[in-house]
Amino acid sequence: MDLHRISACTYPIRERDLDYTFGLLSTVGFRCVDLWGGPPNYDNDAAVCDPQTLRQRAERYGLRLANLGTYAGRGLLQVGAEAEMAQMRGAIDQAAAVGARTIRVCPGHAEDEALIEPLIPFMRASAAYAAQRQVRLGMENHSGSLAGIPELCQRLVEAVDSPWFGVLYEPANLLAAGVDYRQAYELFRGHVVHCHVKDGRWVNGRFIGTMLGAGDVDVSWLVRTLEADGYDGYYALEYEIERLVPIESGLPAWLARFQAM
Repeated sequence: MDLHRISACTYPIRERDLDYTFGLLSTVGFRCVDLWGGPPNYDNDAAVCDPQTLRQRAERYGLRLANLGTYAGRGLLQVGAEAEMAQMRGAIDQAAAVGARTIRVCPGHAEDEALIEPLIPFMRASAAYAAQRQVRLGMENHSGSLAGIPELCQRLVEAVDSPWFGVLYEPANLLAAGVDYRQAYELFRGHVVHCHVKDGRWVNGRFIGTMLGAGDVDVSWLVRTLEADGYDGYYALEYEIERLVPIESGLPAWLARFQAM
């Protein structure tokens, strides 16, 4: 696969400075980055995190920013629609300024079906603004929000009804939650705007992360299925086993493995 469609998430090295992060990813062979949305390296406020400076810093290492993990939408019920929309617009503007295709958004912060009704007008307005800025909004299948429950996630996506709002598909998160990630994909088909890739398996009642290819996520199926359905976005390798294998040695192995698949 073209390296320009393979990205690396910075979450496991989120506390390191960007020169270390960008330098590592560039040396490994990546051309694209999924930047985790938190200090010390990122903020949705351009006055705190200047997007031009951020973009230029990445470009010095031969990298482009593919996705921003902004978490916009997470505080909707806590701070209200107006305040959270300011976060959302800031995140979308940041993405447009740095050239990112997508941002990670959150459908509130609870696995509660009752959230769907207030989320619909909020996400419709967010998607309309995102369309103006040519940025896609993706909800990650993650526990802690209704996006981790495929049926509720599908209901919200279909209610918002915008090509600029969809799913950040993450099979390993679904597997860890006891959800069949293939069946979940059938609900998301046509609505996937971004994809995270990692691996893991259940051992003695506990889900553990593994090296890519050593777990129960069929990565070849993942790529084959998305490509057949016309997906043209990024595949972001999400290396979250840094305590088992240092990222400096493990991430190059992941990239080689993914390309071989």
